[in-house]
Amino acid sequence: MKTIRVGIAGAAGYTGCELIRLLETHPRAEIAWLMTGETHRGKLVGEVFPQLRGVRDEVFLALDPAAAAGVDLVFLAMPHGLAAALIGPFRRAGARVIDLSADCRLKDPAVYRQWYDREHDAPALLAEAVYGLPELYRKHLAGAGLVANPGCYPTVSILCLAPLLAEGQVSTDAIVIDAKSGVSGAGRGLTPGTHYAECNEDLLAYKPAGHRHMPEIEQELSLLAGEAVSVCFVPHLVPMTRGMMATVYCRPTGRFRVPGLQELYEDFYRNEPFVHVLGPGELPRTKAVCGTNRCLIAVRYDPRSGTILVLGVIDNLVKGASGQAVQNMNVVFGFPETEGLPAVALYP
Repeated sequence: MKTIRVGIAGAAGYTGCELIRLLETHPRAEIAWLMTGETHRGKLVGEVFPQLRGVRDEVFLALDPAAAAGVDLVFLAMPHGLAAALIGPFRRAGARVIDLSADCRLKDPAVYRQWYDREHDAPALLAEAVYGLPELYRKHLAGAGLVANPGCYPTVSILCLAPLLAEGQVSTDAIVIDAKSGVSGAGRGLTPGTHYAECNEDLLAYKPAGHRHMPEIEQELSLLAGEAVSVCFVPHLVPMTRGMMATVYCRPTGRFRVPGLQELYEDFYRNEPFVHVLGPGELPRTKAVCGTNRCLIAVRYDPRSGTILVLGVIDNLVKGASGQAVQNMNVVFGFPETEGLPAVALYP
């Protein structure tokens, strides 16, 4: 059995911790090292993450791309703005890179500058990076040297809309995405809005019409539709640890046929191991995907208002981040795509 050695840079955050959890049971991947920034450098892994005590007994190393020599793949779980400067050195050391930051998702450096308020550190990387949504880019991902792992909101939003836009069945300028995420989506760093007393028993919309995931969503949906797509995207913070739901509203075009709506989604995702289209009497819930790499989707047509409704759920830390990164690793190296990824949700 072919095996690879992997490193995780930025391993002390939530996505890094989730990568460790998933890779520990992956039969074809061995974790060679764990690197992090100044806050946790030199600390025992079990000191930072008690659930890993006795599982990983080493210390977190300082960030050093030279250490990539001898590993096949680096998972880069660093904040945007820091990741881009590390990709080149890791690649020159001989490793493939799966970047979980936003630094390689947008193809236009001017769009990156507009939404991230900084110049891109390595704009040449944008042309090389393959967008890491296997359901749409599986053929491009095989053997890729650099993968741009999608954001959590874009993942669920794109999967909800892909069948309709690919077939030209909805208007490209009347799409509303109402999305909600658990608090872990904000990362491990403490902010006033993520204090328990601030977010518990509360529901908050944030950055409406200005969230940084919006151009990523529009970029990928426009490629699907073959024309410019604009969305109204409103994210919300809900008082739960993990989980994400998107409720999408769109207007049908003249090509839309109500009787074929369910079949359209079932056919589009028929051979996808992680996307499951629910039946007409079912609706998705976040608890049904907790801890898994699955996406559950339900689709409806409201004849009274003439609106197509699509509802999708994922675990924001798994299919929305680390699980999708492992799925991408499997595709890049030709492993079975489901390997190392839990199929059953944590319940209750």
